[in-house]
Amino acid sequence: MADNADLLALLAEMKKSMEKGQEEMKNEIQSHVESKVGEIKDHVNSCIEKIEEDVQSVKREIGE
Repeated sequence: MADNADLLALLAEMKKSMEKGQEEMKNEIQSHVESKVGEIKDHVNSCIEKIEEDVQSVKREIGE
């Protein structure tokens, strides 16, 4: 049967492993979020450019 020292060592190892896994998950989530934010920014900028083009087209049509 394992003694207290062995159990404490095992618990410490398990804690370290879980913390490492949490850190890896955090990094993966952060990377995914940053990627999605970049995609959203690109899409918004594309929409803004399209709106600006439409505004210029309308201005030309009405003779401004």
